[in-house]
Amino acid sequence: MAAEFLARVKRADSCTGCGLCAALSPGIRMQIAGPGWARPEQIGPVTPAQDAAIMAACPGIIVDGRANPADPAEPQPDPLWGPARHVAVGHSSDAEMRHRASSGGMISALLAHALGSGQVDFVVQVRADPDRPTGNVTSISTSRNDIMTAAGSRYAHSSPLAGLNDWLARPGRFAFVGKPCDVAALRARAAADPALAARVPLMLAFFCAGIPSDQAVGRILDRLEVQRSDVAAFRFRGDGWPGYATATLTDGSQRRMSYSDSWGDILSKELQFRCKICADAVGALADVACADAWYGDDRGYPSFEEADGRSLVMARTPAGLALLDGARAAGAVETQPVPVADIIRMQPHQGRRKRQLLSRLLAMRLAGRPVPRYLGLGVIEAARREPVLAQVKSFAGLLRRFIRGTA
Repeated sequence: MAAEFLARVKRADSCTGCGLCAALSPGIRMQIAGPGWARPEQIGPVTPAQDAAIMAACPGIIVDGRANPADPAEPQPDPLWGPARHVAVGHSSDAEMRHRASSGGMISALLAHALGSGQVDFVVQVRADPDRPTGNVTSISTSRNDIMTAAGSRYAHSSPLAGLNDWLARPGRFAFVGKPCDVAALRARAAADPALAARVPLMLAFFCAGIPSDQAVGRILDRLEVQRSDVAAFRFRGDGWPGYATATLTDGSQRRMSYSDSWGDILSKELQFRCKICADAVGALADVACADAWYGDDRGYPSFEEADGRSLVMARTPAGLALLDGARAAGAVETQPVPVADIIRMQPHQGRRKRQLLSRLLAMRLAGRPVPRYLGLGVIEAARREPVLAQVKSFAGLLRRFIRGTA
């Protein structure tokens, strides 16, 4: 009989692929399913205690924004952008790191500073799979060179929390960087396990627009007229801002595609369902969350013309603010404070998707699907900022896809 958590996420199609369930029960393993997303599979018994632990932390079932360690005296979190003790735009002071990374190198610089200053002994992060360059593996970084190797966005599925027990078997404290849903799951688990919380003093996230399938990634290679077997390395972005999707072939030649074409025309068209109903794509549960600080065009929308990388950085907790302050004092990053109100100009898509989330959740409920519990994330407050007509269109569009069986 299927574990309760597994039955629920299957009915809702709400799995994020984070892998926490595989770490909490040996009866679960991650596999690749459908058009190419990471999904749990039950291979053995799942005890009631394990099932309950997974249910309490699985981001396909619950995301509790109240789990972030915040000062009650702080202002209420912004319903679109979450809690923030400091908001700035900036970049790594290391020119090579700034160029190599996807958006100014802020996360890479903060991780390198945390290692160099002894705040953590290692970093858990995702990087390209050497055996399957369009895919991802979770790895341990202990040096700047390791962090540089992992720098750059990876628009493919990953299950970084599946290796939780392996990290805990290593001595020392670690920083974790991952998708907002990964951080939410780890934060929830740490709240229930003080020993784990002591081992992971820093959690970093990036704004996430969703996880494309393997098939979508394959369409980039098809457009580039490249066979998978001929790919020696693959970068989705970076080496510039926003950088190009670049396939390096076994003969040393390269073929590339603009970010606008790779993400805008291909990858964004095939995202897993849970990403379309995400209440925390901005990493509200992280200590620090970073994003592209896009420059707006004449219409006020982000321009993807190549430029020097620029990151939005939001320090959300005391630990996050201390990390950012320390990196600034050490000269590892350069920042300029900005008001929270400026974020909408850099990330208009994230604002719109959060404002329309409630309408999508209502469509989901009307269709008879279980709805994830989103607590303390400002879902209702965000919905009040969206015009009624836009909400109706969002609701009707998703309900129509449910009826047609295309959602």
